[in-house]
Amino acid sequence: MHAWPASEVPALPGKGRDLRIHDTATGGRVTLAPGPVARIYVCGITPYDATHMGHAATYNAFDLVQRVWLDTKRQVHYVQNVTDVDDPLLERAIRDGIDWVGLAERETALFREDMTALRMLPPQHYIGAVEAIPGIVPLVERLRDSGAAYELDGDIYFSVDADPHFGKVSNYDTELMRHLSAERGGDPERPGKKNPLDPMLWMAAREGEPSWDGGSLGAGRPGWHIECVAIALDHLGMGFDVQGGGSDLIFPHHEMGASHAQTLTGEFPMAKAYVHAGMVALDGEKMSKSRGNLVFVSRLRRDGVDPAAIRLALLSHRYRDDWEWTDQVLQDAVARLGRWRAAVSRPDGPSADALVEELREALSDDLDTPTALAAVDRWAALQTAEGGTDDSAPGLVSRAVDALLGVAL
Repeated sequence: MHAWPASEVPALPGKGRDLRIHDTATGGRVTLAPGPVARIYVCGITPYDATHMGHAATYNAFDLVQRVWLDTKRQVHYVQNVTDVDDPLLERAIRDGIDWVGLAERETALFREDMTALRMLPPQHYIGAVEAIPGIVPLVERLRDSGAAYELDGDIYFSVDADPHFGKVSNYDTELMRHLSAERGGDPERPGKKNPLDPMLWMAAREGEPSWDGGSLGAGRPGWHIECVAIALDHLGMGFDVQGGGSDLIFPHHEMGASHAQTLTGEFPMAKAYVHAGMVALDGEKMSKSRGNLVFVSRLRRDGVDPAAIRLALLSHRYRDDWEWTDQVLQDAVARLGRWRAAVSRPDGPSADALVEELREALSDDLDTPTALAAVDRWAALQTAEGGTDDSAPGLVSRAVDALLGVAL
């Protein structure tokens, strides 16, 4: 599976700062100091509907992580999956009377278009669950053969008790885990499981549903969590720098994935930091496909909204905060974009060297984008009120906003 084209990231004078970011597992900030190549895995979409603002906010957060690393003169090895076979996708295809493969391909193509328009840097490896199946089957077999997984009516389940570190990503109590498991694709009430929290690794073939050759597992398809584990281990190995996604993935997805990987390798932890973006609401409720309360990136683009304004709307909120999308949020972003573009259109202006360092400091401080935007606002206001004599300043501001915030002026 191919990703989307990369926009050029301008090089800035000097060097950026190491990223201090909130780690869900420890509950505090950690300073990430990767080697020459920083490694990040971000969980991708289940492509049964177009990119909504919740998606956009999540991928914007991890795009910023990449930009901070690139500004430190590191390379970035970024991997993202596509869950191109799963129950919600199959259910949507049946509801709409269309082929599930065609639905996945259509929505993945639209996602690529949205990411390109928003100037999100693409992953080096963009892997679908279906194409990862040949690598998933041996991992499930290893877990089963080691006693860390078991068969139940043809399905294979992972035993969470096999991982002594289970629970150390979310730090949730058992009651909350059971609630979230039932809410987010698990089956804690299924009779015969060793532990109600045990997640499925391999689903035996069901009549009328797609299935693949699972070798000694029999025909079927993979569970959700092992998909990401297989892709991450194949392309990044253990101990990569950041595991990312929305806060709704903390449990069960990232908790279970970490336990799968740690049990397979005997190493801990799977990732040095677990980083999660907040949820975006509309009309007081979390924006989600199940509720249908969605604002789509593609629809805004069709309505003539500049993608740079959409991105500024996302940047106006701290990445891990929950927030609500409103018309006012977008109107404020459109106005801000106009002010910034007017400011950099002049032939000269106030010196921008200090501004570049303010942006670097804000972003290295747990991706503090509101502070970063306020710094550019101050420079633009000074430019409007007083101007300046530095003929390199407007170009430097434009390059810095592009390189660090992903907004093309």
